[in-house]
Amino acid sequence: NKEQFMTKQNFIDDLQKIYDFLDEEKAKTNELLKFLENKEFEKLKLIDDFAKDLDLKMSEDLRFALVTRLVNLRDDSLVQVLKKLEKSEKEIIEIQEKAYQFVKKYWHEKHKNLIDFIIQKNLLTPFYREIFIGVYNVGLAMSSWQSSWTAHIINKINKELIAKFEGNEEKIMKYLEDEKLLDLGHGGIVADRCYSALVKENETYSSKAYIKAFKKEVTQVVDALEEFVDKLIELEDEIYNQKWDYIAYIQSLIVAFSEDKTDELVNKWANVDRAWMKIKTPIQIGHPLEYYEDHFRKAVALEWDIRLTNPKFAQNDHRVNKIKSAFTKIFSSFEPNAKSEEYKKIFDFSFKSLDKVQLYVGRPALFFGAELNGLFSAQVVPNDEIVSLEEGKKIFAFSDEILQSSRAKPFLKLSREIFGQELLTKDRNFLFKQTASWHSVYDITTIGHEYGHILWCDEETESFMNKTGNFKNIEEFKATTGGLISYLLDEKDDEKHLKEAILIDLVKRSVGLISWMEVDEVQPYYCEGLIHLCALFESNILTWNEDKKELKIDLEDEKFEKLKVWYIKNYTALAKHYLEKLDATKFLNIYATKKDKYFMPNDENIKSFVEYYFKRYQEIGQELDDFDKKENYIK
Repeated sequence: NKEQFMTKQNFIDDLQKIYDFLDEEKAKTNELLKFLENKEFEKLKLIDDFAKDLDLKMSEDLRFALVTRLVNLRDDSLVQVLKKLEKSEKEIIEIQEKAYQFVKKYWHEKHKNLIDFIIQKNLLTPFYREIFIGVYNVGLAMSSWQSSWTAHIINKINKELIAKFEGNEEKIMKYLEDEKLLDLGHGGIVADRCYSALVKENETYSSKAYIKAFKKEVTQVVDALEEFVDKLIELEDEIYNQKWDYIAYIQSLIVAFSEDKTDELVNKWANVDRAWMKIKTPIQIGHPLEYYEDHFRKAVALEWDIRLTNPKFAQNDHRVNKIKSAFTKIFSSFEPNAKSEEYKKIFDFSFKSLDKVQLYVGRPALFFGAELNGLFSAQVVPNDEIVSLEEGKKIFAFSDEILQSSRAKPFLKLSREIFGQELLTKDRNFLFKQTASWHSVYDITTIGHEYGHILWCDEETESFMNKTGNFKNIEEFKATTGGLISYLLDEKDDEKHLKEAILIDLVKRSVGLISWMEVDEVQPYYCEGLIHLCALFESNILTWNEDKKELKIDLEDEKFEKLKVWYIKNYTALAKHYLEKLDATKFLNIYATKKDKYFMPNDENIKSFVEYYFKRYQEIGQELDDFDKKENYIK
């Protein structure tokens, strides 16, 4: 009997088999992108079925959008195509939901195959097999709740609020606060997120816990969680001895999902996070942690997944040490003033958080609910700073997944038109041929970003700075720039050779984020991009000629030095803004201002570029590039 003699090493060998299986399965899904690139449409029967399912006539750009929706779990291309087809807002919402159902069926099937693989090959131990099965069963319930969550919160209540206040977000935020429609958190102050939804009765709104607003759906989730606990109690974890930690965690989830008093919710979910922080195995469960989609009340999204750590990953403090040194440098550049002591407290708070980070590098194994509308490339959680003060944070980074996806992505006409072939050739040589360096850049930009979130904040920062609803819209810039600053202020030379790759990554990301202008749930990234564009234009790395509609890109050293000065200056100002806990809108408005529905750069030249890029994205964003081919890079 293998279980009786299973050693930790056997267990890790099994994890490797699962990890490899996920890699191969993802490669199969990515083949759909290859068939698209090579115009082998006869192999895309699945995508033809998808179009039929949505009752849409197949076209080149629809085919691209559907493959993107299924493979990369993003629906911004689909929405653009539907707008081009002049579908009404109501029709678009209906088609998005049908697409969600199709994608859900596809991925649930993939997840079931993973479970079958683990069971048939008798991998791991009975306890950990049950973790996979339990997460899968709860996941089915989470995914079916996702539909009514989106319909109710995003497409009904939020649209009503926008109509009621004619799109004025400050008025919406004030109304929610005045009418006491936000959950209260620790110490009875308004929390930075909600685990509840607004329900309209007669003409007034009231705030109801998820269990009341979505009774049927949440009851199904709770039932599945209860069954999960019952199964685990019968088994033992002889590998990591974390049986009771997993059980306490799932029991805390049952308590939190079942809580019906809105002002108790944040506390009950903080207990979930506390229990979760104790689990340190390579098999990490993810639960509702983040709140992007709901712009107003920050209702927590329905995340549910297993993240599997790469068995070859060795814990290291490489990035965090560089972050600490840059963080300290910026902090000590401040002149002493009356508030120096308060500042120091916040600095120490962040510094301690950095010390308590658990880093997990791996890939998503199972995912449900909100994640079928987009997976994260990395994550730092919990968002609850009170819990983080006690327990620290976990950072998840999915570098293998991202590298695999980046290599599979088709080349687009828009990229060549905007960036030019020369830059793309450099970028693609790097992507396909410099695997180790690619991972180093990911460490700076993406893992650095997650560490960057931790800096300059304490437990009150977000609720103070979010009075007008824009905290997240500067927080993503703060995060990315934190990672960049750890590179720019680095005194060691071990990463100097990555300079060009980091610059190209920054240029491509900042410009690419413009395409998310109209996608509300990722507005924080769009806004982040606008601020980076100010940096790139002011240092003349980018120059836009409006008459010729031409973007010039100059990666010369002297431009890089100007860029470095810009980032240090503006990031230092941002740090002060955070230490003062000033309203986020004030900082954002230095670079961009909301005109009508969307933020736009204040600088007329950058604004003209942003408008041009978005227009081209709408026109040709789904068109493939025939000029350059993958085989130029993969021999």
